[in-house]
Amino acid sequence: MEFWDLSYALIGIVSGITSGLFGIGGGMIIVPFMLSLGMSSHHAVGISVIQMILASVFGSYINYKKKNLNLKDGIVIGLGGLLGAGFSGFVLSYLSDVELTAIFLCVSFVFFLKYAFGVKNITHHTKRSVLAKNVILFIAGAFTGVFAISLGIGGGLLIAPILAYFLGYDSKKVVPISLFFVIFASISGMFSFVGSGVIDEEVIYKGILVGFASMVGVFIGIKIIENMKITSHYKILLCVYALSIVVTAFSLLRKLEIVSF
Repeated sequence: MEFWDLSYALIGIVSGITSGLFGIGGGMIIVPFMLSLGMSSHHAVGISVIQMILASVFGSYINYKKKNLNLKDGIVIGLGGLLGAGFSGFVLSYLSDVELTAIFLCVSFVFFLKYAFGVKNITHHTKRSVLAKNVILFIAGAFTGVFAISLGIGGGLLIAPILAYFLGYDSKKVVPISLFFVIFASISGMFSFVGSGVIDEEVIYKGILVGFASMVGVFIGIKIIENMKITSHYKILLCVYALSIVVTAFSLLRKLEIVSF
């Protein structure tokens, strides 16, 4: 195996661990890494999408076998994600990349604050009817689906605080659902990229290499989360959310040409 192949495998394992631990697609790790190697943003996101499909399907299978995944909730939120993804092209025709990134940053920040300071005080919100619960799941999926495809992310980082705040899900319960949602978002993104010609042989090769390595990482991540206390997982998850917000804010500043490094 060549040096770069080994590098792709290692970054795949790292991204897979984060997927298993936090229910995210791995794009926030893979895309910056690929860009640092001089790859175009389109190819970087394309590789990330292929990786997300493999990691999310494998991780969801493990979670289902271990009875960690509520499949009914996952399907409802996933169908919402497909609907939202279908409107992503319409949204992009009216909003620029900068505007969409700014909206995503604001929404992420609001729900981060609610997740950090409001979850423990909303137990009365968790007593909802099945219909109300499914409506919240579907809307959360649809809302996240727009950003997941338009910005090339899995969407798990946005779903987790929404479900925690409105349905009272603890951090370890929401991770399997978030990872399951990534299946729908990544497959939709794959069809979009294939249609636009972004996915070529090089992207497929590197995406599969990173993806198979990430499956190993997902297995490790799920093993770690099973033995982790909810309070510890909650605190680490908050740090991941905060890092994501910082990275998104920096990306917005670069798009606005306020910073150039």
